[in-house]
Amino acid sequence: MYVNRGMIEAAKNEGEMAGVMAHEISHVALRHATAQQTKLNNPLNQILGIGAILGGAILGGGTGAQLGQMIVAGSFLRYSRDYETQADILGARIMADAGYDPRDLANMFRTIAGEGGGRGPEWLSSHPDPGNRFQKINQEAQYLNVSSSPIKVTQEFSRTKERLSGMPRAKSMAEIEKDAKSGTSTNSAIANGRYTNSVAYPSTRYRTYQSGNWIRMNVPSNWEEFSGQSDVTFAPQGAYGDQGITHGAMVGLSRSRGGTFDQATRDYVDGLVQSNSYLRQQGGFSRTTVSGRQAYQTTLTGRSPVTGRNETVTIYTVPMRSGDMLYVAAVAPTDDGYRYNSAFRSMIGSIRLND
Repeated sequence: MYVNRGMIEAAKNEGEMAGVMAHEISHVALRHATAQQTKLNNPLNQILGIGAILGGAILGGGTGAQLGQMIVAGSFLRYSRDYETQADILGARIMADAGYDPRDLANMFRTIAGEGGGRGPEWLSSHPDPGNRFQKINQEAQYLNVSSSPIKVTQEFSRTKERLSGMPRAKSMAEIEKDAKSGTSTNSAIANGRYTNSVAYPSTRYRTYQSGNWIRMNVPSNWEEFSGQSDVTFAPQGAYGDQGITHGAMVGLSRSRGGTFDQATRDYVDGLVQSNSYLRQQGGFSRTTVSGRQAYQTTLTGRSPVTGRNETVTIYTVPMRSGDMLYVAAVAPTDDGYRYNSAFRSMIGSIRLND
């Protein structure tokens, strides 16, 4: 089961999130997908479906074909509605057994209805109207042994919501598709840059970059910003293109896989070397301090295939309280290091974490 970010952000408490999970668990436990597929694979249903679509096409061209498909969909709606009701009832029981209030599942459907705005009539939907669901789930809750102090808002849930709120707004599928067609995604924006031999040195004036409330840092005022879902790249004009950046810094979060901070650091550096075969790690990891936390620092070097010059990449990794890892990769030609090191030190020294 995957719990997406949008659902967590929409949920008002952990009970609402748990309600959606209990509902989906119920679909699996009740084998609804298997039963629905069995019915759809019934030869008689397939013949009826093909006949309806072909009949619609003969009677009304493309519009008739769409009507035929609607007839086919309509014939199977009763299964979906029945299954949704069954999943709501079993989900309510699972919630009560786990210490949650089933009414939070009902509340979540109301929240979903508010998020979705206008909706079509119930008979045309594969899901019962959230309003009817609200009443049915609340009625079911009356017959269940619900805790007098059910799980509502927890520290872990609040911390997760705070972390998500500090990230850039998640793009909708429509926006992602539009960006892919127009070439305006974050990676595309960097790839559309043009490398030049005359890259401006870091400005001695800084501006503040902040992502939500969890991180704040200073960056040279003449560096452009390219934000992603969980990372941001800073680079001056002429230093970015279809092979990444040649001057600047990349900052991001590496998601925890359950290992130690030491292992996460090694995995990140190994991955960076594997994806940039010209780079080699120089020495091991040294300890440093970032935002008052014990951190690691290491250096990669190699001849850049873009500039033809020796390049130095200084890596900083910092543990987050969530178990994730913050990384900073500062990039510059080695012979320009004395001009960039001051800017990199200022950036690292200015980082403030509030996770």
